[in-house]
Amino acid sequence: MDALAPLSSPEPAALRLAASLPEWNPEADDALVVRAVRDETPDVKTFVLVPRSPCLFRYAPGQFLTLELEIGGETINRCYTIASAPTRPHTLSITVKRVPGGPVSNFLHDHIRPGSVIRAVGPMGDFSCFLQGTGGVAGRAPKYLFLSGGSGITPLMSMARSFHDLAEPRDITFVHAARSPVDIIFRDELELMARNQPGQFRFAPICEADSPFEPWHGLRGRLNLGLLNHIAPDYREREIFVCGPSPFMAAVREMLKGAGFDMNSHHEESFDFAELASAEPEIAAEVIAAEVIEAEGSKAEAKAAEPQVATYTVTFAKQNRSIEVRSDTFVLDAARRNGVRLPSSCSKGLCGTCKSKLVSGTVDMKHGGGIRQREIDAGMALLCCSKPTSDLVVDR
Repeated sequence: MDALAPLSSPEPAALRLAASLPEWNPEADDALVVRAVRDETPDVKTFVLVPRSPCLFRYAPGQFLTLELEIGGETINRCYTIASAPTRPHTLSITVKRVPGGPVSNFLHDHIRPGSVIRAVGPMGDFSCFLQGTGGVAGRAPKYLFLSGGSGITPLMSMARSFHDLAEPRDITFVHAARSPVDIIFRDELELMARNQPGQFRFAPICEADSPFEPWHGLRGRLNLGLLNHIAPDYREREIFVCGPSPFMAAVREMLKGAGFDMNSHHEESFDFAELASAEPEIAAEVIAAEVIEAEGSKAEAKAAEPQVATYTVTFAKQNRSIEVRSDTFVLDAARRNGVRLPSSCSKGLCGTCKSKLVSGTVDMKHGGGIRQREIDAGMALLCCSKPTSDLVVDR
């Protein structure tokens, strides 16, 4: 972890509120100082961040940061959605759930304190009601339905906080699914927002069970069509945003499709960073076998039809593995098909999790913002969006 670097301005932070400050630019200085650590639930903490030099944060509610952390002598990238609202641009916060066995979430919970310095790049992502909307119209829907599960509440909380701060007339129903009352993240704040906006903002938590010292007298069970009709009988008229664990989002998707909902008004976070980060290196043997059989079965017909494509050898130095990768195939995709374990999350060139050093060779890389130019100049590449243009040696 980096040594703490003092803020460049000696005056109290409050005195900078009226100052004209530049926008935070991670290309110039990617260090963020932890101002505060707040307990949200027994296994969820919020980390409040500020730039090392006075700057303002600009982002769309629902976007994410990619943190770069040194853990056990290894550099690990992990993405976290911004939970704060851009209407309060002097600080930025991420809210992190401790995952059993998760190296990053446990490191953040156990070792990051006020004064710690972490590195980050972003903001990135397009999951935001301020960027997405039916017919390309964003941020203007008169009625929203936010559906969140567990720590997937964070991007929707950023959107809700933004509308609350702007005091714009929006009809918002916010449904959050939690294990028990004690696990309802941001419960007090969401209830306050509902009191502040009667008739405009409704908060409807759903719990599966009681807490040890708090019986639950509200909506119980898992979100289903019956509960949805009870909470928001006009849900067909609403723009719906969904975020949570992959099974939660899949269940909501199928529920809405089955109810005849217009899926053009349905928006969900396109990937679950936490789940993909742990699951990406593992590929079931039967899946690989099926792909090989399918490829072998169609190889004869495809060979005659397809144009000649160059093939290069990609060597993963630390794993002492070499594979053949076509010039029209992303290195990460080929590695996964060959059972090579590599860290990855978004597979879209956004998050930086698969960032790797190229010891030798060249690639054609078209990224989405998950790598800095200085890193590219230093020989780094995102394997998820890089196609080989020569033989490669990768420091993985």
